[in-house]
Amino acid sequence: MINPASALRSYRAQRRPLTFAKASLYGFVLLAALSWGFILLDGDSGFVDLFAVKTWRSAGRFLAELFGVGAPGTPAFLQPARWLETGQLAYRTLAMSVLAIGFAGAGALLTMLPAARNVSSGELGGAPSRLGRPLYFAVRILFTLTRAIPELVWAMIIVFFLSPGVLLGAIALGIHNYGIVGRLTAEVVENLDPAPARALRAAGASNTQMFLYGILPRALPQFTTYLLYRWEVVIRTTVVVGFVSAGGLGREFRQRLSWFHYDEVFLLIMWYLLLVIAVDLISALIRRRLRYA
Repeated sequence: MINPASALRSYRAQRRPLTFAKASLYGFVLLAALSWGFILLDGDSGFVDLFAVKTWRSAGRFLAELFGVGAPGTPAFLQPARWLETGQLAYRTLAMSVLAIGFAGAGALLTMLPAARNVSSGELGGAPSRLGRPLYFAVRILFTLTRAIPELVWAMIIVFFLSPGVLLGAIALGIHNYGIVGRLTAEVVENLDPAPARALRAAGASNTQMFLYGILPRALPQFTTYLLYRWEVVIRTTVVVGFVSAGGLGREFRQRLSWFHYDEVFLLIMWYLLLVIAVDLISALIRRRLRYA
């Protein structure tokens, strides 16, 4: 006969302990259930309107106007002249994204060493200094501040002292992505093997030589990968900063929406799609070359 007490003790011994990963999964499922419960039970959530006939009729009418169905003239996306005109805006948008990621990359390279804990503490082969730890916290706070504020908010702030244009959008995007790329690059440096840098230091290398030969060559591939990934994100978010007159396709997109020129909106969406595909292909090609270099 099976003893219930011993069976219970055996079950408890065989049961796996609750890990952090399991607790996170259970918490996520609970939050998802509560969120859907709020959406379904709250009368003002608008979830019921999703299945209303009026909603789908309005959506169909919008799509018809977007594709130029029933328009009195030729839709904009079927006019070669409009493609050429908006192509210049697409070029400005691409230039904005390149400038933005250039600003972010240059800033991350300049602050990658003081933002790494093993550099400020001297664990990577250098000598600890009094300014190392305060500088480390200052740069880390700067990373947090710049990436915590969205690109649109940065653009709304910068527009007060800089005229609207491509440069405004590039600076706003660059400031936000500087915090992201800088944080990722600093963590790459923190995960480096300290042996090569310490060997260079023991051989009499200066701080500059240690950075150029012991840190940068090993951190550069991952830094470039992160930078290219953020470039793919930046080309998508240029439309957001364009809403505050940052130039490019974003400003034209906002104007055409305001004037209800939906065939023009569709043309701009097609240009954005082409830009995103082109940037993704270029980024993948560069990463592949770096992988086999």
